[in-house]
Amino acid sequence: MNDLTKLTDEQLAMLYIDGNNRAFDLLLSRNQSRLFSYIIFVVKDRDVAEDIFQETFVKVITRLQQGRYVPSGKFAAWLMKISHNVIMDWYREQRSEKVVDASDNGDLSRFAGDEELDTFIEQDFVNNQIYSDVRHMMEMLPAVQREVVFMRYYQQLSFKEIAECTGVSINTALGRMRYAILNMRRMAKTHDVALQLV
Repeated sequence: MNDLTKLTDEQLAMLYIDGNNRAFDLLLSRNQSRLFSYIIFVVKDRDVAEDIFQETFVKVITRLQQGRYVPSGKFAAWLMKISHNVIMDWYREQRSEKVVDASDNGDLSRFAGDEELDTFIEQDFVNNQIYSDVRHMMEMLPAVQREVVFMRYYQQLSFKEIAECTGVSINTALGRMRYAILNMRRMAKTHDVALQLV
């Protein structure tokens, strides 16, 4: 099939599962504007929306490669559901980070003392150590994975920009990032390194 543009999203998804990366690129270009508009409408922050958009497509690729897509309904609806779940995870994370437990009488004065300042200094120290550990693990990654991680997190490039810079498809760039993250998690677990900033 030379003219992929005549195929439905569902057919393109099945072609991608069979190994046709051009099919995925077309799926992405067809759905990215609508999906990004939906995400930004919900989260109301462009940077957050870009992160959620990219996380959604990482999950889409993973599920397609694992054979967890069945073309029984519209691909766009399946895509929106995955995106919705990523957004809900983000909201849960935000909510858990912002919980403040006041005393029974509602007195918040205990949050402004020197102990809090010491906590912030300690958090800075811990976070700096985590950045150092992550940088060290990055250096142990294969070159193509290290390159994608560097471009994404240190240069703040989108996966589309990374794909253009490295001359690969967006799918390949996302796949390299996925493997880099899996490898770094494995290294962190092996060496008992915390990757959660405080």
